[in-house]
Amino acid sequence: MFDLTGKVAVVTGASRGIGRAISETLARQGASVALTDILGDAVGQTAREIVEAGGKAEGYTMDVGNAESVRATIDRVLERHGRIDVLVNNAGIVRDNVALRMKREDWDAVLGVNLTGAFTCTQAVLRTMMRQHGGRIINIGSVVGQMGNAGQSNYAASKAGLIGFSKSLARELAVRGITVNVVAPGLIDTDMTRGLPENVRNQWVATVPLGRFGTAEDVASAVCFLATDEAAYISGQVLAVNGAMYT
Repeated sequence: MFDLTGKVAVVTGASRGIGRAISETLARQGASVALTDILGDAVGQTAREIVEAGGKAEGYTMDVGNAESVRATIDRVLERHGRIDVLVNNAGIVRDNVALRMKREDWDAVLGVNLTGAFTCTQAVLRTMMRQHGGRIINIGSVVGQMGNAGQSNYAASKAGLIGFSKSLARELAVRGITVNVVAPGLIDTDMTRGLPENVRNQWVATVPLGRFGTAEDVASAVCFLATDEAAYISGQVLAVNGAMYT
């Protein structure tokens, strides 16, 4: 089960955190993973560490907010492997503020990376997946896109948009054997959340029935499942990884 041998996966925002965990997990299951990130040195180092651990991986510098950068990177992956079976749209940013004080450039930046970036990457791999008559597109959403959060209207809008985008694509691409799903993490233990004051972390944990932060590996396991043949009849769905924080 969960064998990805011979599959080629592209993961965006892969240098650290959830993206790194996803890349490591896919590689452990046998996939050849193309890690992409705007942080070129960091993503290259992550790819080398995966290879040292016995996996198949290479790193690419790519800006999901730049269509030319995306197209050039996807072309390089295709030149190397000849196919792309899995796309994980994980790259994302935050620019938090209450709506009254939010700058237009912060709104545009978050929507541009989190939502338009996912569209750009998806469009870049579609012809290949359609010719293959198969593929997995997995978009990393957020519990914030389902329930909202004060001070994150731009981020919530981008992640809610991913859900609508994914459900529409699932209907468009089903005839080609391509599935499209969303994994929506809740409170995950990452560099960002570790920087929160302890009292704030405790307040957040109190909202989670399972009583803890999730791990990047929790998210990666959900992504890995959706990438496999075992999930071939699952499409257009939102898989929540949130400890029952939102149901």
